[in-house]
Amino acid sequence: MSLNFITFNMLNRIIVDNLYKIPHDIDVVAGVPRSGLLSANIIACHLNKPLTDVEGILTGKIFDAGRTKNKSGWIDDISKAKKILVVEDSVASGQSLMTVKAQLQNVNQTIIYLSIMVAPSSANIPDIFFIVVPLPRVFEWNYMHHSFLWKCCVDMEGVLCQDPTPEQNDDGKNYREFCLNAMPKFIPSQPIGCIVTARLQKYSSETQQWLSKNNVPYKNLIMLNLDSAEERRKLGVHANFKAEVYKYIDKAELFIESDFEQAKIIAKLSQKDVFCVENSVIIKGGGTQYYG
Repeated sequence: MSLNFITFNMLNRIIVDNLYKIPHDIDVVAGVPRSGLLSANIIACHLNKPLTDVEGILTGKIFDAGRTKNKSGWIDDISKAKKILVVEDSVASGQSLMTVKAQLQNVNQTIIYLSIMVAPSSANIPDIFFIVVPLPRVFEWNYMHHSFLWKCCVDMEGVLCQDPTPEQNDDGKNYREFCLNAMPKFIPSQPIGCIVTARLQKYSSETQQWLSKNNVPYKNLIMLNLDSAEERRKLGVHANFKAEVYKYIDKAELFIESDFEQAKIIAKLSQKDVFCVENSVIIKGGGTQYYG
């Protein structure tokens, strides 16, 4: 079964396309922390409604909004709300949403429960849902903290750490210093199946030191075995190398790449899906279709 990967752009589009399903007489939008707050915030901004979270419903707190907002008709206290929209980003087993329902069972106002996405078996748990997304599924806002990362190949520069500047990228002393002290970008909390980088093998010691220092959990590290960056540039093998590794790791189901042009080549050569961090796009295996 293929992976369903939802990007930030897709989340906003799903919400915009389905806003009509939300009763427009709601008084406040409440998000289920943490990721439910993301969707709730988008909805609240689109509908120009006040925002809170589940705890805010119980304590009477409504989040402040910017001064440019037109707050005409907004309630200033939860006790004045007649209808509350509680938002979760996704429902699979439904356990999280059922816990929230138990927390709010004594609230006197009308509460409408919305899930942006549901699994086919959980469509009856919220009052409203926007789309059905079968499992397995991963979201752009949690992929670095999802157990699925074990089935991923992950690029190094531009994903785990910043890209080097031209001055740092000298294939010498400056680059070695960069490898040791590059600023972190996306640091996972789950183990990566395989870090696959066109960084040269001669920098493996510095790379491993950086990964250890920044607490990056991973199983394998595969680097390009060429003598110099000049040779690498002449051969132009960055994407080809990554695609070859990805293609022959059977368990790998997604490559997380920093560069869009490389991502398209990796998807084409490997015939497997690639997520590009540069523009938040999923490129389907084969490289001719992408979305995000």
